[in-house]
Amino acid sequence: MGCGNVFFTLLITFSVALITYNIIISSNAPLKQELPGPSRSSSSIIVDPIIKMPVDKSRGGSGSKRLFHTAVTASDSVYNTWQCRVMYYWFKKMKETPNSDMGGFTRILHSGKADKHMNEIPTFVAQPLPSGMDQGYIVLNRPWAFVQWLQQADIKEDYILMSEPDHIIVKPIPNLSRDGLGAAFPFFILSLRSTRSVLRKYFPEEKGPITDIDPIGNSPVIVGKESLKKIAPTWMNVSLAMKKDPETDKAFWYAYAVSSALHGVGNILYKDFMIQPPWDTEVGKKFIIHYTYGCDYNMKGELTYGKIGEWRFDKRSYDSVAPPRNLPLPPPGVPESVVTLVKMVNEATANIPNWGS
Repeated sequence: MGCGNVFFTLLITFSVALITYNIIISSNAPLKQELPGPSRSSSSIIVDPIIKMPVDKSRGGSGSKRLFHTAVTASDSVYNTWQCRVMYYWFKKMKETPNSDMGGFTRILHSGKADKHMNEIPTFVAQPLPSGMDQGYIVLNRPWAFVQWLQQADIKEDYILMSEPDHIIVKPIPNLSRDGLGAAFPFFILSLRSTRSVLRKYFPEEKGPITDIDPIGNSPVIVGKESLKKIAPTWMNVSLAMKKDPETDKAFWYAYAVSSALHGVGNILYKDFMIQPPWDTEVGKKFIIHYTYGCDYNMKGELTYGKIGEWRFDKRSYDSVAPPRNLPLPPPGVPESVVTLVKMVNEATANIPNWGS
């Protein structure tokens, strides 16, 4: 194991040191090779992808499905573990419903060792980055964990949904990707001149206009498995390099988008992919609730964001202990999205055996 860690350290350090050369200039096939599928200029999609999804004619009477594999990276912390257990509970329920293209599920555990939930949640154990390589930022293990999983696991499906522990699936998810494009939730707007200048360090002008970098994070994203196999090593290198560079540190979240663009993989921007309470108040036709923000309300049902409310639900309140069963529901007047979130957490915790252990 010690020799393995030394090898990984040398490998990753070398990759980061030559980031620009490896990604942009060299003829190294795994990082430079263009991916199959239409380019942006030749895409047959003529609708505004953020307003309307293109019609998938292949979903006609054939009955065939384009299944995707859901993958969630996580540490072995109490905080990540209880979220994964809730997430997997709802994954199993929604997978069996009509209109679902959901296939298998894997928790990619980047702690380097098995935990006591291996029999409850399908899990692949990945090695963490060597000591110090994550720069004290555990999220940097995510792309490295995906690289290992894609190289070593037997993944039956042709598509991958990259999800996160704090995602709750509220409706069965169809395969939203089309015609060689991924499907992703739009997070960011690449309009600031400073951001564009920073990203040009990794996406030079000869690769195309800066608008080829989609305003997305790395989840939720549905992408072809073979495409992700080529994107993932670049994503790892770009992430490490951007986080290490003070000029690009704050743009680190664009690392997957930059890497996807470098390999010519565009994304349909699907705004109905998920909601983020408390800012999004209705579930509607959305597929995922992302509970990354705290929800604070007074007993009149009024949002008190920035101030701890008389009623609150914040995942960070449970960083060292799982939330108890039967959390109190929010007071009248609180938006549907928040009420739905708490009810779904409660249902999961009530039905997951040995909750809190």
